[in-house]
Amino acid sequence: MRVAIASDHGGINIREEIKGLMTELNIEFEDFGCECETSVDYPDYAQPVATKVAAGEFDRGILICGTGIGMSIAANKVKGIRCALVHDMFSAKATREHNDSNVLAMGERVIGPGLAREIAKIWLTTEFEGGRHENRVNKIHQLEK
Repeated sequence: MRVAIASDHGGINIREEIKGLMTELNIEFEDFGCECETSVDYPDYAQPVATKVAAGEFDRGILICGTGIGMSIAANKVKGIRCALVHDMFSAKATREHNDSNVLAMGERVIGPGLAREIAKIWLTTEFEGGRHENRVNKIHQLEK
């Protein structure tokens, strides 16, 4: 699995935590920034991750900002992206099993690093169930046309 990860200034700490987790899980990743704590625009970091996941260059993406909301909205503007904003472990599992989400968004000002790590671990290790859920995901694809 290859994962693209990025954050704005509001998600740097959790991004570093998730990078450590992916190293432990032997998951290949590329970090798309940001590298500063001064204010930056989250779409500038969501767009390259979402575009590369949609193009198949990466299997999944992870985006972190202050709330996760801006990143998820921006990522979902890219055709082929199913970005889920997640702040609990149940949703992390469900969005992979039922929605085949390919990008995870989280908010550093909403959850701490320990919970973010658990959410990411569940999301990264849970597979899509397919079956009855496949038809629903296909209907999402139809909305993009």
